[in-house]
Amino acid sequence: MLLSNSNHSMATFILLGFSDYPALQVPLFVIFLTIYAVTVVGNIGMILIIKINPKLHTPMYFFLSHLSLVDFCYSSIFVPRVLVNLVAKDRAISFLGCILQYCFFAVFVVTESMLLVVMAYDRFVAICSPLLYTVAMSQKLCITLVVGSYAWGLTCSLTMTCSVVQLSFHGFNTIDHFFCEFASLLSLSCSDTHIQKILLFTLSTINAVSTLLIILLSYVFILITILKMHSASGRHKAFSTCASHLTTITVFYGTIMFLYCVPNSKNSRHTVKVASVFYTMVIPMLNPLIYQSKK
Repeated sequence: MLLSNSNHSMATFILLGFSDYPALQVPLFVIFLTIYAVTVVGNIGMILIIKINPKLHTPMYFFLSHLSLVDFCYSSIFVPRVLVNLVAKDRAISFLGCILQYCFFAVFVVTESMLLVVMAYDRFVAICSPLLYTVAMSQKLCITLVVGSYAWGLTCSLTMTCSVVQLSFHGFNTIDHFFCEFASLLSLSCSDTHIQKILLFTLSTINAVSTLLIILLSYVFILITILKMHSASGRHKAFSTCASHLTTITVFYGTIMFLYCVPNSKNSRHTVKVASVFYTMVIPMLNPLIYQSKK
């Protein structure tokens, strides 16, 4: 399907990445390689620890293991390619490679946001209905919530990917970024992109707003329940239970909201790149560190 259009097979994309800073190529390579190494060790280590420790076979750590898996896959989509582009002169990527990169990116970023919602619901049940927690968060429900998160991420990704496959591209196309983002692909297309822009805005808004509202609503009920507790130690334990998840969602959604607020101008491209590095590389590295420190 992807190769059925001759314009697609002939199109090539050039990822400029950080080529504007030739003096920083080596330092950035070392920094990004270090970040990726910590990300791989941290997330794979988290999955293995949860797998082999029976005490961690709880809904919260079940969801956390999948968050670590998503973070590992998420980071692996970008960092190896960025590292290659920092040392190689040829930064070209085929249309198929570009589309696959965006497709997997969309799968994992949407899945991560859904998993954060699921984890918020888990904390809500644990604190607001502790006596019913074991029954409410059954193994069947946990598996259903995780499968649903992946399914929704895949649905959104395929919807967006199929829409961009319908567009036409010619020759060499320069992308002023280190990965194939959807907005850049739309700006380079020779086709009418009106429908794709509406689709991007609709799905992005629905996912960002709905997940954030559900998380905030969950924490409103959690906060009310905590404030009603008479025991100071009980309140402290409840707050510490939510601390890791609150830190994660603050960093994740804070970065995304910041990107939404960046003005659409050439001067903002450097800011966008820095923010994109944060949510594609730094956040996947931080998540296991955050949860390890709070255990």
